[in-house]
Amino acid sequence: MTTLNQINQFLEPRKMAIVGASRNTKKFGGAIFKELKEKGFDLFPVNPKAGEIQNVKCYQSVDELPDSVEHILIVTPANETAEIAKACVKKGVKMIWIQQKSDTPEAVKMIEEAGIPLIYKKCIMMFADPVQSFHKFHRFLVKTFGGYPKLVRSAN
Repeated sequence: MTTLNQINQFLEPRKMAIVGASRNTKKFGGAIFKELKEKGFDLFPVNPKAGEIQNVKCYQSVDELPDSVEHILIVTPANETAEIAKACVKKGVKMIWIQQKSDTPEAVKMIEEAGIPLIYKKCIMMFADPVQSFHKFHRFLVKTFGGYPKLVRSAN
């Protein structure tokens, strides 16, 4: 189960690769890239069909990412996620967030078996501050109905 601690750990460096980033801001991979960039995140787009996205150098694959990029957000169609997960495991990525609706049982199992902390079935835009408009309302609803991750206090 994903905790708020894990989410904060993923977001805190404000640096991540986005696999499935798109040049088209009307597509989810483009919209999420644009919004996170506007929020001040240091982003590394990954898309084999783009040289750059929103004036940021684009990487063709996970393998090409600089080693300093330790967190990866996957926003690909679900049928591509397992291959991306395999590349992330091979590269030794420190944390992975699979955007809701992009996850597959195969990808989740592969990442968990590799011992890589994983967040999935969550929308990153509900947590990446400052949370705006629709995502703020979505967060309110999730909190209201008990689906919001909890902050886990250590026993010390």
